[in-house]
Amino acid sequence: MSDENTRAHALHRHEGRLCMPESARKVVGHRLAIAKGHLESILRALQRHDTYCVDVLRQIQAVQGALEKAGRITLESHLRAHVATAAERGDTETIVEELMDALRYR
Repeated sequence: MSDENTRAHALHRHEGRLCMPESARKVVGHRLAIAKGHLESILRALQRHDTYCVDVLRQIQAVQGALEKAGRITLESHLRAHVATAAERGDTETIVEELMDALRYR
C-alpha cells in the first residue's frame, strides 16, 4: 500500500470512527469465506460415519490458516492506515490502547 493510499484510508471515517480500508475488507472477507467453506466441509464430513480423523485435522489446519491470514491482513491494514498516522491525528494513545486490547487474546 503506498503512502498516498495509507493517508486516504486513514481519513475514511464513519460516525467518527476510523474504518477498515475497502481493499483490506475485500481481501479479509475473501479469506473468511474460504475459512467458512472449509469449516462447513468439516461439519459435513463429521456427519458421515466413515470420516477419517486425519482428514478432519487437515481441514481444521486449513481453517486456522485462513483465519490466521485474515488476521495478519487486518493487522497490517490497521498498522498502515491507522497506527502509522495516529500522531498526525493526535490519537496515538487511544490507537495503542485499542491495539494492545485487540492483541491481548492472541
